[in-house]
Amino acid sequence: MIENTIKDQLLKHLKGGEAFISIDELLEKISFKSIGDRPVGLPYSFYEIFYHIRFAQRDILDFCISENYILPNWPADYWPLENTASSKKEWKELKENFISERSALSNFIEQEDVDLLAVAKHGEKQSVLRELMLVVEHNAYHTGQLALILRLLGLH
Repeated sequence: MIENTIKDQLLKHLKGGEAFISIDELLEKISFKSIGDRPVGLPYSFYEIFYHIRFAQRDILDFCISENYILPNWPADYWPLENTASSKKEWKELKENFISERSALSNFIEQEDVDLLAVAKHGEKQSVLRELMLVVEHNAYHTGQLALILRLLGLH
């Protein structure tokens, strides 16, 4: 079935690493000490980009499945106020939330009754497929930025 093939591809691309290094691998390469460093000439740190990736992913997950979705304020809600986490605990929770929410998206995709061409739960015309592709595309775009930050910091 074509829809199952598309779902399989979405699942692979959601995890990343199909054509580039995965976020998981990049997270292993950076220390807590370096997450807030902004390479010369760049207006953001690894932490800021990763926070943004996680927030946008969560927003789209909620848009697709939450009973009580509330549209966040753009751009204020999508970016952290600081360039680094306030503690190792906060950083660990951010990473855990990203992985957990990515798993929730995977579980959503795997459900047999999820019609990729249907309008997303809180959408007007936006299909489920469009929303899932946004996550894949957005995560891939910013994964490249994370890799660049690591390279500029001499960590990759």
